[in-house]
Amino acid sequence: MSRPPSSAGRGRDAAGRPVPLDSPDAVAPVPEQALPAPEALALARDLLAEGRPFFAHDVLEAVWKAAPVGERELWQGLAQICVGLTHQQRGNAAGAARLLRRGAGTLGASVGAYGVDVASVVAQALTAAEVVDAGGTPARLWL
Repeated sequence: MSRPPSSAGRGRDAAGRPVPLDSPDAVAPVPEQALPAPEALALARDLLAEGRPFFAHDVLEAVWKAAPVGERELWQGLAQICVGLTHQQRGNAAGAARLLRRGAGTLGASVGAYGVDVASVVAQALTAAEVVDAGGTPARLWL
């Protein structure tokens, strides 16, 4: 997918690294504003399925910053897990494992909502951290 022109004149690849807008590696951007929670979660799930955790993080972070206090840990934990996956995608195993565990801890303290199976996502993130620590590539995480 190509990215439409922006004022910055830069695109991003699937891992979120800057590339020229006309690069074949440039991917479509995501909305910068917070989407309604169900839409944000659906988009983040789609982005993860496409191998785009950097962009899933952006979507989740926007909701986290706009969410009511009682929901912020849910969105923050999900966003941190996506950052961990971004680090893994970019080859930073130590950062990946650290953020996957941090996100699991934040998410584990949250109240689940919007159909997120918190216990399952926490378990997946912790397993992914162990796989990364062992030098492997974790299976796809499901939110």
